[in-house]
Amino acid sequence: MSVTPYILMIRPVLFGYNAQTAVNNEFQVAGHDGQAQQKAQEEFDGFVQVLHNSGVDVTVVNDTPEPHTPDSIFPNNWISFHADGTVCLYPMFAENRRQERKPHVIEKIQERFIIEQTYDLTHYERDNKFLEGTGSMVLDRDLKIAYACLSPRTDRAVLEEWCRALDFQPIVFDAVGSTGQPVYHTNVVMCVADRYIVLCLDAVPNEAEKELLRNTIDQSGKELITITLEQMNKFAGNMLQVATIPGETLLVMSSQAYHALAPEQLNRLRSYNRIIHAPLSTIETNGGGSARCMMAEVFLERRIAE
Repeated sequence: MSVTPYILMIRPVLFGYNAQTAVNNEFQVAGHDGQAQQKAQEEFDGFVQVLHNSGVDVTVVNDTPEPHTPDSIFPNNWISFHADGTVCLYPMFAENRRQERKPHVIEKIQERFIIEQTYDLTHYERDNKFLEGTGSMVLDRDLKIAYACLSPRTDRAVLEEWCRALDFQPIVFDAVGSTGQPVYHTNVVMCVADRYIVLCLDAVPNEAEKELLRNTIDQSGKELITITLEQMNKFAGNMLQVATIPGETLLVMSSQAYHALAPEQLNRLRSYNRIIHAPLSTIETNGGGSARCMMAEVFLERRIAE
């Protein structure tokens, strides 16, 4: 099952520009917006409402003021949930992002879902090796493929260990942005859905790696829909396919990403699923992440009592 109607989202309390992550996230823009937290909270609440109204089941957990975690709105980097009952915890590049692993978040999930085991990779932080969850890896859960572009936040050895443990095949490549720097997370380069894959091939400079990606996608039987670097910079790769409770599939993105796509691209995407979007400009500018980063998919089994 590659899509789920169950999503975890963290409501921010002290959202803001994080200098510790900005060193390798060129999508972040330093600003002096004294209302960043208020605006981010309004965007967050509006986004959750769009998801709810569309039939998605969102578990919202409020962040805590202490310890201060300005990027807590992006939970998919530190935790992932899998259909066999496994919860994975990931090593994070920024020290203040490691504080996002707050027990009350997992306790809230345990109230609704069954956790069988925890796979903890956080010890790699002592070795300065990182793998930031489904930011570092874009997963094809049906075909057990983990796409990953290497960066200071995505270490090959940790990736390969995760793939061995969860029986995924790693597809590794390099991706660079407009400035020539490595793209910090794979999930801004590409999105894997049930019958198609959105990918910025222009961000992949190595021809052999481009061919590897094309061949892997072709063999998966999914349609390749390409986006440009300019579209990637507007978070058009940072989208996620989710399900509704009745079973409809949706493609979720920010309004900036939606308006960056050409009519032909939108038509191809709509041929597979409905598209929903919400304005997230404050979160995108200050946080350097977008809609996909804000949603942690929950594939765990629900508790019967619910």
